Amino acid sequence: MGKNIDYTSPNTQFAFDVNNSRSFTKDNQNYINVLGVDQLNTLDNISLLDIFLSKNNVIEPHYHQNAAELVYCISGSAVVSLLNPFTKKLHNYSITPGQVVNIPRGWWHYEVATVDQTHLLAIFNAPTPEVILGSDLLTLTPANIMAHTYCMDEDQWIKTIAPVQSSTFIGPPKECERTEHVQGPTGYYTPNQSYRQYYPDQRYSYGYYW
Repeated sequence: MGKNIDYTSPNTQFAFDVNNSRSFTKDNQNYINVLGVDQLNTLDNISLLDIFLSKNNVIEPHYHQNAAELVYCISGSAVVSLLNPFTKKLHNYSITPGQVVNIPRGWWHYEVATVDQTHLLAIFNAPTPEVILGSDLLTLTPANIMAHTYCMDEDQWIKTIAPVQSSTFIGPPKECERTEHVQGPTGYYTPNQSYRQYYPDQRYSYGYYW
């Protein structure tokens, strides 16, 4: 049921410039603008994120606890990945302009730009998009709890996640975007290539394999 809106109020807003509502900035090619009820007070159970990405940049793994999400590709291309909690299957959908992916409320998902100048619109059925980020889960969960729960070495866990920045939003961090070629067991790779192609049996952390 929609909220009560006083359309006669002099404070009622019907238009807004989303370009003036920056939510997050990594650099001038990777950033997110937001539109919710706090920006436009006549919105009724709808909000959006206006997302700009360059190639290989990632909207980090996350979920929205208060809304489903419809990802629409305006320009460029991206792979939208989502984990079905019922089947335990990871789905990967490549989208180009005019194509969409629907992500049900609370599902773990992420988006990776596959070309420069990718522009995505994420639409939510909530007045304000709320989010729980993978980086926050990693950095805010006590290391001793993770180590005890999953039978891991606590010091190694701490060392592994040390480079993770809380509220990353768009990854990888600038200092991790290397361009040199590195030799792997089956050839050479760069950060622009899939590390699993070259290190299928090793774990990956912050640009390194261990």
